[in-house]
Amino acid sequence: MSIQIIFRIAAVGILVSILNQVLKHSGREEQAFLISLAGLILVLFWIVPYIYELFQTIEQMFAL
Repeated sequence: MSIQIIFRIAAVGILVSILNQVLKHSGREEQAFLISLAGLILVLFWIVPYIYELFQTIEQMFAL
């Protein structure tokens, strides 16, 4: 796992947090929620391959 993925996740977190605050202050709580949800789904799509690789490594380690 490279450090680049950590920077990408941090950038998405900062961007989502700024957009969330702007939308909440303008009275658009629904759109703020959807932006947060979209950011979460995007990060999950990036992380799922690493989680899969982790479980494959654990399976090989214990020869299951």
